[in-house]
Order: sequence, then C-alpha cells, then structure tokens
Amino acid sequence: MGTRILSGRYVFDTNVVVSALLFDAGRLISLRAAWATGAVVPIVSQATSTELLRVLAYPKFRLDPADRAELLADDLPFAELVTGAVPRASVLAVHPDGQPFVDPCVASRADGIVSGDGHPLSLGPAVPVVRPADLLARLLPSR
Repeated sequence: MGTRILSGRYVFDTNVVVSALLFDAGRLISLRAAWATGAVVPIVSQATSTELLRVLAYPKFRLDPADRAELLADDLPFAELVTGAVPRASVLAVHPDGQPFVDPCVASRADGIVSGDGHPLSLGPAVPVVRPADLLARLLPSR
C-alpha cells in the first residue's frame, strides 16, 4: 500500500465534489477519505457552497434535504471557509462559471483548483489547476 502525502489546500469544482459525494463506486470516492484524514483540505467560499447546494438539489439526484445534509457532512466539516467578501481575482477564468472557484483560490492562497473541466486549465501558473486523477495519484502513490 502506498504512503499518503500531504497534498495541500485546494478549491474543488462542484462536479468533482458531487462525484466524490454521490458515486460510492466512482473513481473519486477516495477524495472523501482524503478530506476526512486531512491529506488534502478543501477550500470553500459562500459562492462555492451555494453552488454545491444548488447542484445537489437537482431532481435527477433524487436527494431529499436529509440526504443532502448527510452528504455535506462528508465534505464541509473538513473544509476551510474563506470568510467575508471574496474579491474578484485579477486572474480571470476562461469560462465565466469558473470565476467563483478562482476567486477563493487566489484569496486564500490555496495550492490550486481541482477540476475535471477543461475550461479553467489555461489559467496559467498563478492558479494551478489539477485534474482529480493527478491529485489522487499524489495522495495514494503507486501501491
């Protein structure tokens, strides 16, 4: 079994969080354990939390409020909250939906954004973007 390494503080895009929380057999389920053990710290803001709540309420997921609260208990207690007003970062996301993730990343001086979406991957060195598979490879090196 591989050794875990501390991989830092990251803003996770909504799709990554939803995949980690909802799909027990999915490849991102290991992220839940990484949050719980402190191997990686999710950074959240009011905007990213609001977006997560909105997406978890989609009818296609068939989650009642108790189900959503249970899922959030596997994420938010382990997260670091960026409090107060989050200023708009000077680094602009390529896709407008990405800005709510770039802003708390820059404001909190996080290590980057974890995203499976191709849009924010051209943010340059100011805001590193890590694919979920690459982060997992760092968390659980070859066994």
